[in-house]
Amino acid sequence: MSAFEFFFSFYGLLLGLSVAELVGGFSRVLHERHRVRFGWLTPMLALFVAMDVATFWSQAWVIFRGAPFNLALLFVGLIVAATFYIAASITFPRVTAEGVEEKIDLDNHFWAHRRLIFSCILAANVIVGALFVALMTVDAGFASLSTARLWIGFAVFGLGSAAAAFAPRKLAGCALIALVVYSLFNVARAALALIASGGWSTPTG
Repeated sequence: MSAFEFFFSFYGLLLGLSVAELVGGFSRVLHERHRVRFGWLTPMLALFVAMDVATFWSQAWVIFRGAPFNLALLFVGLIVAATFYIAASITFPRVTAEGVEEKIDLDNHFWAHRRLIFSCILAANVIVGALFVALMTVDAGFASLSTARLWIGFAVFGLGSAAAAFAPRKLAGCALIALVVYSLFNVARAALALIASGGWSTPTG
């Protein structure tokens, strides 16, 4: 087992728990849909958090693939993944026991918890961004990854997350839409790159 495989077995497990929290939270409110007002804010937030978790999963390949085994890196991975887990676990409300007919408004839940959720997302992005910048200063390979699109992405996520967390409601809603659109744009770019490269080869043997 390589150093990266060992690290990722830990980091990927923790990020996977975040995805499980999102899917589990959605399934719980879907099960109680007769008393849930969905709105658009919380479902869009869940989509954004899910895409950001996937982005961090992808970034682990770029940042940690050549890293040595080191306890400090495990702690960095723990902090980042745990921060995402907190955000994911709060994205959907805890549904009360069956038989309780209390109405659930997901838009109200969003406004009540947006600051904590987006603060966690922002903190995770800052930690990984700081690590990436530090690697750029000491490694020419990482320095070559510095592009305008990279810094625009950092700015969009940083400013967008801060606005979604702390700005007045109308601006916060617009910031959430911008974050989702930018994330979908990155997914579309990756899909087009995959198509342009011919996809992948059929396994043989």
